[in-house]
Amino acid sequence: MSSYREDASPVLVGQSPRIRQVLQLIQKLGRSRSPALILGETGTGKEIVACAIHSLSPAGPFVPIDCSALVGPLMESELFGHTRGAFTGAVGPKPGLVEVAHGGTAFFDEIGELPLDLQSKLLRVIQEKEFRPVGSVELRKVDFRVIAASNRDLAAEVERGRFRRDLYYRLNVVTVRLPALRDRREDIPALIAQFLGQYGGRYVITRECLDAMLSYDWPGNVRELENCIQRMVAVNSGPLLHTADLPSALQNDAAARRSALPSLAAAAAQTCGAPGATAGQVFSLTEMEKTAIIRALEYTKGDRATAAHLLGIGRTTLYRKLKEYRLGD
Repeated sequence: MSSYREDASPVLVGQSPRIRQVLQLIQKLGRSRSPALILGETGTGKEIVACAIHSLSPAGPFVPIDCSALVGPLMESELFGHTRGAFTGAVGPKPGLVEVAHGGTAFFDEIGELPLDLQSKLLRVIQEKEFRPVGSVELRKVDFRVIAASNRDLAAEVERGRFRRDLYYRLNVVTVRLPALRDRREDIPALIAQFLGQYGGRYVITRECLDAMLSYDWPGNVRELENCIQRMVAVNSGPLLHTADLPSALQNDAAARRSALPSLAAAAAQTCGAPGATAGQVFSLTEMEKTAIIRALEYTKGDRATAAHLLGIGRTTLYRKLKEYRLGD
């Protein structure tokens, strides 16, 4: 995931309260060599956080180790290296990733995917600072900082017997929890601006398109947003990017939200009754829409952002409707 500037230290983009908390924690962790465990959904930027922590104490290399990619019989060799003739095809000695990380930081991405037997061997490396390459009888010394990340609930994995309890406590000295993008929507415009600068500086997002992006839940988080911008720039000559340029998942979501507004309005009028309604009275969609907005604002005690979310529309759309219906003046 490349959602940080390559010409500078990696950074998290955003000023939401939860991101500011993460940034403060990064600063503190950068001044120590304590193990850190980064938890968050896929695409939230766990490697960016690990890079940022390392960059504040740039001693030695930063070595990312994708535990989900360590499959098959050569997993141990990838981690700990091997000697010549250790197995078929081992024509010469090869250092493992933990040895490459000596003096720096080893970032174990998606560590919850690591098999139990390798978890045991990794624990020994962390505790004793030594390892044995495949095919060797000699122990080698190694010293590196450990940063691990997972999109799983590792505490729950421990209870299920899928993750070693002793390794979990070794890693979980300081925990950094990254929020999902849907929980920090206020950072989306800044992220869009960053990715537009990275992939197409002359492009501009229309207001309607931005509303659709603000309303979308982004199950793939920042990585999905980056891919979205990259795709839109690739298929559009610009300079304006419209809702029609969005990937199909966002277009379908925006269409569903638009169609949900009259349904919600009709439901509100049917169950609660429009102000001044009489039995058997039929209201226009405009009247029901107005009633739905009034009900939503009453329910949220005037919180327009929450009301817009409840109605399934963007905040800008709600503001336009409030002005159109002369509500809240």
